[in-house]
Amino acid sequence: MATMKPLPRRPRIAPLRNEFNFHPQRRQSDVPRAKRNKPHRPTRVHDRRSQDLLRNAEVAAIEVDDPLALEPGEKIVTLRSIRNDPLARLHTHHQIDEAQYQGGRAFQDDWEKADRGPQAVDPTREYVDGGRAREPITERQRKAVLRLNRAERELGADGSALVHEVLILGMTMEQIGQRRGLRGQRWIDYFARRFRECLDRLALIYGFATERR
Repeated sequence: MATMKPLPRRPRIAPLRNEFNFHPQRRQSDVPRAKRNKPHRPTRVHDRRSQDLLRNAEVAAIEVDDPLALEPGEKIVTLRSIRNDPLARLHTHHQIDEAQYQGGRAFQDDWEKADRGPQAVDPTREYVDGGRAREPITERQRKAVLRLNRAERELGADGSALVHEVLILGMTMEQIGQRRGLRGQRWIDYFARRFRECLDRLALIYGFATERR
């Protein structure tokens, strides 16, 4: 019986190596991408400050609600004039807090409401035949006058005069002292402290602060 000879083994061929030891990179589509979380987008603040200012302009940058905002909470940076606004100047320089500032603004708003109809507010004015008819007092004017009367009672004569000089006439503490014949830094500091006390009272009257117990 003939025996079969085993087949010769095939020689093993070593894999070819790149001369420069270069390994081909995987395609970008085969590489798994890391999962990224959506970036946190804080409330955007758009800078809309005017660059065309007068040479003697005195302004301060403030953030206000954007009237054209597409998302709630968006702010814009704008400029407000503090040249003839002592209340805004004190607020900008952090010499009064937000409640004091809002109380002063509310007083100014009531004064403007009451001042728009001076003939109606003054019932003692004699009616002249053929003259312009008196405009009736609106409910807003009536409530504004009541709040002003309350503020005058609680501020007292000196406090009411000081508030009127600063918030309505736009006078500085130095001008107020000069008007009374009182000069010097000591009097300026006194009127500034007294005015802040009056703003505290206005903040209580208009509901921007609560009474301390």
